[in-house]
Amino acid sequence: MTSSPLSFSLPPLYSSFLPRFSKLASVSIFSNMMVPLAGICDTAFLGHLADIRHLAGVILASILFDYLYRILKFFRNSTNAITAQAAGEEDNKGILLALLRSGLVALVIAVAILILQYPIQKFGFAILAGSPDIEAFGIDYFDARIWGAPAVLLNFVLIGWFLGREKSALVLAISLVGNGSNVILDYIMINRWGWESTGAGLATALSQYLALIIALIGVAVSIDWKALPSAVKEVLEWEPLRSTVILKGNILVRYLAMITAYSIFTNLSAGMGTEIVAVNGLILQIVLLSQFTVNGIGLTTQTLIGNFKGKGETEKMMPLLTVSMFTSLIISLLFALISILFPETIFSWFTNHDNISHSAISYVTWLLPLLTCGAGAFILEGYVIGLKESAKLRNSALIGLGFGFTPVAWMAWHFQSSHLLWLSLTLYMATLAVSLGIKIFGISDHKKLNLQS
Repeated sequence: MTSSPLSFSLPPLYSSFLPRFSKLASVSIFSNMMVPLAGICDTAFLGHLADIRHLAGVILASILFDYLYRILKFFRNSTNAITAQAAGEEDNKGILLALLRSGLVALVIAVAILILQYPIQKFGFAILAGSPDIEAFGIDYFDARIWGAPAVLLNFVLIGWFLGREKSALVLAISLVGNGSNVILDYIMINRWGWESTGAGLATALSQYLALIIALIGVAVSIDWKALPSAVKEVLEWEPLRSTVILKGNILVRYLAMITAYSIFTNLSAGMGTEIVAVNGLILQIVLLSQFTVNGIGLTTQTLIGNFKGKGETEKMMPLLTVSMFTSLIISLLFALISILFPETIFSWFTNHDNISHSAISYVTWLLPLLTCGAGAFILEGYVIGLKESAKLRNSALIGLGFGFTPVAWMAWHFQSSHLLWLSLTLYMATLAVSLGIKIFGISDHKKLNLQS
């Protein structure tokens, strides 16, 4: 029987993983989007207060939490990569050890953050550029939100662990409870109780503990209790622990490089005035929403690549990369084009200060090159992490920061140009994507990689 010319069927290689990809990507995208959506709600509640300094203060304080939390997302990515490969190998003990080792390190770091919170706050605001009144509101936000550190880090580990096992329903539940409660608590503490910056920070911290409760329940109902006693005895074995630390360390460098770029961007914006930092902060909310969405595709890529490597199904890797890249570019283009075509509608959601909205419109076209370059970079990162080739990720991140971002950021400060600031972020993403692409397509023998750890 001859098929119709209009009929379309996928090659068997693609159809073998697309259902898994679609299911996992949908949940990863949704759970990732909830994080910036909660941040957008913070911005919207504060942006509609009469005093815009609350919004500026929280944007400034968020630089510190970008360092404390966003860079520590390496716990999620590294735990995901290790767990996915163990799941591919059907190694139940390895799956448990991925959780136990990562959870132990996360707790140690979280306790250290709480102990050192005062010097972190003093040092952080000493190097940030902002007027005294803006810094005061930022400190209020910092002092409240910092107490959520243990929950934040453990949630990173647990979400990475669940994603590595493709437990999408649990990830969705954690995201809904954590970020949904953040929005509700924001409304209560900011709008109803008038706690302003402090309320925004406290709402975020409390919502993380509510999410952690759901995550721990998920562990209790899905763990292999029979394998637990022997896994606990091996948690501190040096060689596997050393490999785990190296993987996490290289991914940490990636996050440090990226957050450094965004932090310098925000700090230089603050040095150009309250209006510029508010405008750039609003546009960054769209950037983060797009990038967190695309990162959901990157996490899916990472999970499936690790699983394919564990099972020896290396022939599926490049087709998966192709599907992920196409999907992420479509998503990024949609975010950019909607913002460019309907800027007044978009920015009116964030603030009722017309001068801020009108100023933001003149910079919104930067979203097109920035988001598309970022989409490529994030998918390539997911591919590299899934292979546990973390040294390539580390090197590319440093190249992007040193050669793509820093020179143009210096020029932006010298000429006091916000447009040059946006160019510096765009070049960071472009350089990162090109560097990763060169390294990835230099990996030609996937079967050889499959024999490595």
